[in-house]
Amino acid sequence: MKIALSCDPAGIVLMPAVKKVLEEKGIAYEEFGMFENDTTRDYPIFAYRAAKAVAEGKCDRGIILCGTGVGVSMAANKVNGIRCCCCSDAYSIKMSRAHNDCNMLAMGGRVIAPESAELLVEYFIDTPFEGGRHQRRIDMFELIEKGLPLE
Repeated sequence: MKIALSCDPAGIVLMPAVKKVLEEKGIAYEEFGMFENDTTRDYPIFAYRAAKAVAEGKCDRGIILCGTGVGVSMAANKVNGIRCCCCSDAYSIKMSRAHNDCNMLAMGGRVIAPESAELLVEYFIDTPFEGGRHQRRIDMFELIEKGLPLE
């Protein structure tokens, strides 16, 4: 497994916690920015780069960070094939993986503590997609992306 990582200045505070979990689990990652606290760069750029890597299969999943997680998740979800969830609690990330096969996790450096981020990353990595009836819904997401009717 390989994880795409990116963040903005408000999310950079969580990056050490994210990397710690990935390194402990022996999971490779690639960073798509931000590499320093540069407030002149906009988060959609970094979220897009990470989302594109996941959508193209260069990375299996992605973790993106900003102040709340909302902005980067909105940017990532504009890329076809991305199912990015913005989570700040364990139940939401477990269900997003199990039922929605989310392939990107967005978190906020102003919303959660690094210790919570570690737990969420573990659930994001360890929770499998259940498939079954949930796959039908993933297929519907893909129809929506293509502009096709659901019924």
